[in-house]
Amino acid sequence: MASSRKIILKSADNKLFEIGGNAAMLSQTIKNLIEDIGESNDPIPLHNVSSTILLKIIQYCNKHVEEENKAESETPNNDDLKQWDADFLKVDENILFDLVLAANYMEIKSLLDLTSHRPADMIKEMTPEEIRMKFNIKNDYTPEDEEKVRKENQWAFE
Repeated sequence: MASSRKIILKSADNKLFEIGGNAAMLSQTIKNLIEDIGESNDPIPLHNVSSTILLKIIQYCNKHVEEENKAESETPNNDDLKQWDADFLKVDENILFDLVLAANYMEIKSLLDLTSHRPADMIKEMTPEEIRMKFNIKNDYTPEDEEKVRKENQWAFE
């Protein structure tokens, strides 16, 4: 389909980016658009993705396609890719959450899985109070209600 050709993507802030066809096909959204409208040299608009985030997504897609191509010709080194992914996620929380939203919008399942696990890992060791503070969540329980819930679910607070 679009394997060797270059595809132009247009970010929400109207910046243009070139991406290889194989890398672009990691996005189900782009794949569907190309199937629907046919191959064109017109930029594909991504209205919900800023240029900063789109650049990161292109970086991710290029790396994963590069590793896929390596796997066809040599023994794949999954540890290297796992380390690359871990380093890729070393971004501030706002960028991380924007990556989650963009991966969902662009339907890049592997990136969505990767980025969705990070917030879960971040809050895994937090107390309910710390989570409320971190995400600015109002506690709508009265102290009595909260005590009752804690008693009923003691196992969750151990």
